[in-house]
Amino acid sequence: MSNQLVLIEPSEIPGVTFITMNRPEKRNAMSFALIEALREATEKVSSERAGRVMIFRGNGPSFCAGLDLNEVAGEGSAEKLAAALSKFYAAVCTSPLVAISAAHGGAMGGGAGLIAASDIAVAAPDLKIGFPEVKRGLVAALLTALVRRTLGDRYVRELVLLGQIVDSDRALQLGLVNRVVPSDQLMTEALSIARIVCSGAPGAIARSKRQLNNLGPRSIEEELKLALDFHLNAKIASEAQEGVRAYLEKREPKWGMRPE
Repeated sequence: MSNQLVLIEPSEIPGVTFITMNRPEKRNAMSFALIEALREATEKVSSERAGRVMIFRGNGPSFCAGLDLNEVAGEGSAEKLAAALSKFYAAVCTSPLVAISAAHGGAMGGGAGLIAASDIAVAAPDLKIGFPEVKRGLVAALLTALVRRTLGDRYVRELVLLGQIVDSDRALQLGLVNRVVPSDQLMTEALSIARIVCSGAPGAIARSKRQLNNLGPRSIEEELKLALDFHLNAKIASEAQEGVRAYLEKREPKWGMRPE
């Protein structure tokens, strides 16, 4: 196994590339280094003129366990991670390539955000998706900006305000994923979709993606910037510290009164 955090691997289809999160011992939890490596890989693959599709996947038992809370607990690390994550999501959303997430196991927080940022998502039956930020005293601002462009408002509120984990069937029902297939067919299905993408005109697909990103009241870049500003300005330090500390100590958090 390579010790690289992210692997860039060609597929059997010309123009289709796998971008693999390779931190299996941490369930691909998003450290700053992993986020930066993902952004760099996305930008590299997107810059290749022959590129058509990038497929995100994760080595090990999970697609991505979300942000590395050991880093979030560090002084100033939450802001650094959020800024890096915003740039990575923007790179995925604005890439001229079609982004496919092929997800299994768990996709929490930042991992769920990658699924939401992708154009198409394929899931294995064991996939669990969650936006648990409120359980950690955090705000899922970036994730909210992504999923509200895809899901109905009631569904977004359910995911963000309850912070509950949903299984693959519920994710399909909500529209978080496009298809659920048997685990041993996950990559086959992702490649099948990629092959269909490659049958279309590359310029037309890139322009279509750009139009989709800009059809809302704001562009995806503007929405992610606003979300990042909200995350940094609205973050309640004491709650975030208590929530993350409780998670790492494997206990229930002790919340105080709602601040004015």
